[in-house]
Amino acid sequence: MTRIPLRPLARVLPARDRGENVEAIEHENIRLRHAEMQDRARSRAEGRLLVLGLFFFCAFVTVGGRMGMLATSEAAEPAISRAGPTIVNQRADIVDRHGRILATNFETHSLYAQPPQMVDPAAAAEGLAEIFPDLKKERLLKDFTGARKFLWIKKRISPEQQQAVHDLGEPGLLFGPREMRLYPNGHLAAHVLGGASFGREGVNAAEVIGVAGVERQFDGYLRDPGNGDRPLELSLDLTIQSAAESVLSGGMKLMNAKGATSILMDVHTGEVISVVSLPDFDPNDRPRPATSGLDPSVSPLFNRSVQGVYELGSTFKIFTVAQALDLGLVRPDTIIDTKGPLRWGRFRISDFRNYGNELSVTNIIVKSSNIGTARLAQKIGAERQQQFFDKLGFLDPTGFEIVEARGGKPLRPAKWSELSTMTISYGHGLSVSPMHLAAGYAMIANGGHYVSPTLLKRDGPQHGPRIISEQAARQARTMLRKVVSEGTASFGEVEGYAVGGKTGTADKPKPQGGYYKDKVIATFASIFPAHDPKYVLIVTLDEPIENSTDEDRRTAGWTAVPVAAEMIRRIAPLLGLRPEIEPVSDLAITLASQ
Repeated sequence: MTRIPLRPLARVLPARDRGENVEAIEHENIRLRHAEMQDRARSRAEGRLLVLGLFFFCAFVTVGGRMGMLATSEAAEPAISRAGPTIVNQRADIVDRHGRILATNFETHSLYAQPPQMVDPAAAAEGLAEIFPDLKKERLLKDFTGARKFLWIKKRISPEQQQAVHDLGEPGLLFGPREMRLYPNGHLAAHVLGGASFGREGVNAAEVIGVAGVERQFDGYLRDPGNGDRPLELSLDLTIQSAAESVLSGGMKLMNAKGATSILMDVHTGEVISVVSLPDFDPNDRPRPATSGLDPSVSPLFNRSVQGVYELGSTFKIFTVAQALDLGLVRPDTIIDTKGPLRWGRFRISDFRNYGNELSVTNIIVKSSNIGTARLAQKIGAERQQQFFDKLGFLDPTGFEIVEARGGKPLRPAKWSELSTMTISYGHGLSVSPMHLAAGYAMIANGGHYVSPTLLKRDGPQHGPRIISEQAARQARTMLRKVVSEGTASFGEVEGYAVGGKTGTADKPKPQGGYYKDKVIATFASIFPAHDPKYVLIVTLDEPIENSTDEDRRTAGWTAVPVAAEMIRRIAPLLGLRPEIEPVSDLAITLASQ
């Protein structure tokens, strides 16, 4: 770099020798130096201004481009101020055991409004009120002319409604794509499926979430994209479910019942082929829960098969007899004292009719003797009885795969006394759900193994731990068959399908304590075919009254049994069971000659 001296000596010294003014030379040198410094500063400033100008130009281009994109893109919901995870709106189908659709997805649209873009809010409000009668014109007009920039009008609309809104020609009314849950069979299996609703929502997508039934129980599976196109396969059979609902609905009306439930279960796999609870609902338009303070069973959402916890009466007697047989305390022909009433302190146990002073164990079941069953329970004892029902799963909610089953917690005595042991033996003092009862009868039907009720399709038997011996189970099945052929369930006979079962009529408890005198829970627990059981069928009616004659009849033999028989008659062929002649027991053959 060339350095310029502060004083131009090359000019100053000769000028001084010539006698010229040296100061003028120095002033000129200073002026030139300052001029050079100003030129450098000006050049530096111009460069900085150029860089700053380029920065502002880029900023204005970026802001302008973003504003242009926002002006031409779909509106976003104002409530969403920051980016969130992508809404996954694909949900897996639910199918029955044969692959038939129970729940699937349906493409539709939502309707929302952007009031600032509206041309004629009054006309839009009037038009929407005509298309959607549930909307109020005044309310819409108030929203359209207010300060709101975005509002939902309808979360789901039909194609016809979408076209009608489109014909209004209002630019402030916009549509967003929607995927909704569709139940093509309407009320069929409503309590099992439960229903779905929307979770997180945006104008371009909505999250579908399960709110009840299997939709909620398996919500994670149904929403998991990793499952691909694999549906959730249930154990239900759509055809049998339809037939069961039809028969039970007719029987409920015929018997003037308040409600009803039925369960059809495979005794070896635990698969529930059909489960019905009435009254029911349409999961496509799921009603709101009942107002707090009311009896929950009044609501159609109440699932009587798993949430209904009842004293199921004499259907329990076969468990007492089966346990006594298994323990070796009695044989089917053992005679038991049935002279009544049976007194325990200030309490009395009586039979529905006077069956005499003694009955065989088999006839205790056939005639349904409370006294005889209580005598057997005394032999068993409280501790062993409690352990037996615990192994049966009667002291805890069932593992049935719908969320409502968790609420079906059995009501057990605070103290399992000797009196409790006697009353529980014939179905009073321990309240369980019909699903519990189905599992108990499946144990007897399959040879003594516990099997857990399931709503998922299974391959092959799912036998759990052994509860009673094969011999005790076979003897109990023989008694159940005699109840139908000779005892209290004679209306349960279905030609070609040897039915075995037990009736149960329990007084209905009052909410404030005690029992109603004219209200009962009537139940028929059946197995078929009795000589080679494959299925258990439970039918329970809430407050039935059979009034075809002058006398009102409420017992299960007159109410639940005929309904169950008609159901077996209808569904047995659908299950692939062919009518056959019941095999004759070896004991019925007499040796005439040798």
